[in-house]
Amino acid sequence: MSPRPISDAATFEVYRNAVTGLADEMAITILRTAHSQIVASSMDFSAALCDPSGRVIAQANTCPVHLGSIPEAMSAVLGTFGDAIRPGDVYLLNDPDQGGMHLPDIFAIAPVFTAGQELIGHSVTVVNHVDVGGWAAGSMAVQSTSIFAEGVQIPPSRLYDAGRLNETFLALILRNVREPELLRGDLEAQLAACHAGGEGLKELAVRHGTDGLTALNEELLDYSETLLRAALAEAPDGAYAFEDFIDDDGMGSPPIPFRVTVTITGDTLHLDFTGSSPQVASALNATASFTRSASYAALQGALGSDIPANSGFYRPLTFTIPKASILNGRRPAARGARGLVAYRIIDTVLGALAPVFPDRVPAAGDGGPDSVAIGITGEDGTTSVLWDILCGAWGARPDRDGVDGISPLGANLANVPVEELEQSGHVRIDGYGYLPDTGGPGRWRGGLSTFRDMTVLASTVEVQIRSDRRTHLPYGLQGGSPGTMSSNVLNSGTPQEQLLPAKVVRTLAAGDRHRHITAGGGGHGDPFTRDPDRVLRDVLDGKVTVSRASSDYGVVVTPDGTVDTAATRQRRAARRP
Repeated sequence: MSPRPISDAATFEVYRNAVTGLADEMAITILRTAHSQIVASSMDFSAALCDPSGRVIAQANTCPVHLGSIPEAMSAVLGTFGDAIRPGDVYLLNDPDQGGMHLPDIFAIAPVFTAGQELIGHSVTVVNHVDVGGWAAGSMAVQSTSIFAEGVQIPPSRLYDAGRLNETFLALILRNVREPELLRGDLEAQLAACHAGGEGLKELAVRHGTDGLTALNEELLDYSETLLRAALAEAPDGAYAFEDFIDDDGMGSPPIPFRVTVTITGDTLHLDFTGSSPQVASALNATASFTRSASYAALQGALGSDIPANSGFYRPLTFTIPKASILNGRRPAARGARGLVAYRIIDTVLGALAPVFPDRVPAAGDGGPDSVAIGITGEDGTTSVLWDILCGAWGARPDRDGVDGISPLGANLANVPVEELEQSGHVRIDGYGYLPDTGGPGRWRGGLSTFRDMTVLASTVEVQIRSDRRTHLPYGLQGGSPGTMSSNVLNSGTPQEQLLPAKVVRTLAAGDRHRHITAGGGGHGDPFTRDPDRVLRDVLDGKVTVSRASSDYGVVVTPDGTVDTAATRQRRAARRP
């Protein structure tokens, strides 16, 4: 490309930060006004600003795997309503075959007009609602076999028509969900954020003029494209392949392969997912837009966080995504649990990029936040849903250890506070923390597994669990060892102890206890080259046991809590060929 010069660098930089800050203001509005725990506590939402044609100009520091799908959602709305878009309109959609991702993620799109009624952009929010109907509480059961079992489907539709609410349309949506007031509250939070973004964008248009705003948007898109092309041009040309797996589809399938070949040619990059699994019988199917979105997140992480994430970033990238595959499901494929696919796409793309950017790519993390949805039906027939989103660990990085208890790259979520789960009175949390010896050994150690122990207090609850990385462990890099497996154990330590499947819907009774353990992150580099003082610190911190310090790292720790230097040297030397 031949980027246009930035005639006033100061104005451009001020605008870049202003529009990004405005997107973050939208996110803060949702965070402060949302009603449900999955939004207000776990932060499963996103916000962005688009130009009149639907290109992303700025996005909030929220959930990356949402944001790359916004252009397709915008295309669906613009294609449906076109010139009929008016001031005061607000559009909703969640249909995966018409711009959406999965049904709980509802897009709210508000066009933004100047006082002179000139369209200058769109304010967009995406919220993962606590429930949108379907056969299982939370609307994301892996065992769904058709989108018709997953909840209410919303094609691109007007919620507000020139400022007037379509009460019948809203009532129809609310009638089909388990917690209508929570959905209403979270939807109102979305609309408040869209309003905040729209007002801010109008102020920028007043400050710069509509022509100036258009020019600055073009410069911002060109800026991201220029930075990405420069980063790609520094990488060696070639084709780099990698393969990873989801353990199963939750219905007894064999392992599900994800294959990618990343081809770098000059300042362009092509991702070819040929050879990945066909679409599966369960809800582990994604849309092509979601596959691209997860890939953008992986590339953004590997190629530099200083590149603004907007539609200019997408320009040097092309894709081959097989139709009717797990990456591009064909209607009526169920899509509810498609989040797990995104995390495996990210792991696969990063695995392919590891030889290209060895100083930037980490080992595999926990494989995605595990979700435990708890549905409770009261004696009066009302239903409530609790969501326990549990984030585990990052894999080790090329120059430091993995991070414990953190969301993976594509999610940017937060673990639900214990107090919030318990305040419902339906469950009690008996334990929550890290487990030793679960981070993959390496010169840099992977992050530790997180566990949560829950006792059911309600008479009965319906629990749906989505987890993975039980048989295909998080990979290590550069000689680092894999991380450890996830698990779900029912009534541990009792005669009724049972290892549950990684993906399951189960009815539990009062007194049942469930322990969930996330996978541990992979290690990076040869464990026997890890600094013995770091190993000792891990032992003293309870992250590595004395016996595993010796077997995994060749470090001998004495009973008084010091490193036996001579024994360590001998132990490590004995391993050398």
